[in-house]
Order: sequence, then C-alpha cells, then structure tokens
Amino acid sequence: MVIYGSSISPFVRKVLVALHEKGIAFEHRPVGFHAPDPGFRAASPMGKIPAMEDADYRLADSSAIIDYLELRDPLPALVPKDPRNAARARWFDKFGECELTRQVLIPFVERFLKPRLFKVEGDEALAQRTIDTALPPLFDYLESQIDGPYLVAGVFGIADIAVAAPFHNLRLAGVTVDPARWPKLAGWVSETLERPSFAAAIAAAKR
Repeated sequence: MVIYGSSISPFVRKVLVALHEKGIAFEHRPVGFHAPDPGFRAASPMGKIPAMEDADYRLADSSAIIDYLELRDPLPALVPKDPRNAARARWFDKFGECELTRQVLIPFVERFLKPRLFKVEGDEALAQRTIDTALPPLFDYLESQIDGPYLVAGVFGIADIAVAAPFHNLRLAGVTVDPARWPKLAGWVSETLERPSFAAAIAAAKR
C-alpha cells in the first residue's frame, strides 16, 4: 500500500494515524498538491491529498480512505458498531475536517506555511483575528463534549483522529489551547497527540 501526500497536511495525518493504529504496512510518498507523480495523479485526478494505492485499487480523500481501511482491516475498529455511536463518530470526523481544520489552516498558512515554504510574509492580522474570534466557539463546543479520554463510546477512533489532527498544525502556528479556559480540551489534545500513532505521523513530516 502506498499513501501519497505530505504529512504536514492534517488530512494526510489522519490516514497515517489510522494506518499506525491498525498496524498496516505502507509506503509513504510525501508529495504535495498537484504533484506530477504519475502514481499520485492516477489515484487523485483532482491533485488533492491524501491519496492511496493498494495493488490495483486507487482512492483519494481521507475519510474515504479510512472507510476502506476499516472494512479491509476491521481490527482494531476505528468506527463504532453501534448506530448512534457510529453516526456520532462520523459527525466528529466532519466537524474536524469542515469546521475545525478550515479555521486552523488560516493561522497555519499565515504564520507557518507562507514564511517557511513560500518565503513571503503572512497576514498576521488575519491569523490573529481567526485565533481570537473563530476558534473559541469551536473550542467551547469541544470542551462541552469531552467527558473522558476519547470522544465517542470510550474508545479511541476516527472521531479522535479527525479532531486532533489539525491541532498539530495549530501548534506549528504558535497557538496552544489555553488550559485555564478549556481545561478538558487542553488535556485531551495533549494526550491524543502524544499517542504513538500520532507521534509517528508527526515525525514523518520531519524526514
């Protein structure tokens, strides 16, 4: 199995964490968006990351890839079997992608990606405005939902992976969760990002 995409992306990180949790052997090719790699373009015609190649089967999109992994290698389960818990896990998957990551990427791009990769000055006003106004309501919501080490059914799964993945990008932007204001969220983020699977996925970006 080959996974395409730089693990600096929270979406790629999701897939790498899932693979490590399931103990699935894979080759990681850290390409960027629209990379000319023919294998990548065959797996991701739109040029988006992550993408996967498993023998003659190709697929793009982090949630779709994790669905495939879940059915291909069902243990350990990352999606609960109970209908309500499964739906709740899927909700957090989409919350992580569509609500949280959308906002987290603003300070990440302005403070980290633009100066380091593109060698241009980022928009600090935009970054700070996002941190001050857009992120707190999302943090408030997560603080209200955390009542243990895992988000759904007392078991680590896709909900934890999807929500925790963008918090590493937030750290790269110099932003941490204030433990005085959001104590449960701050503790959950710290513990989740320290899991061996997350540590391995984060380390992949440094190689």
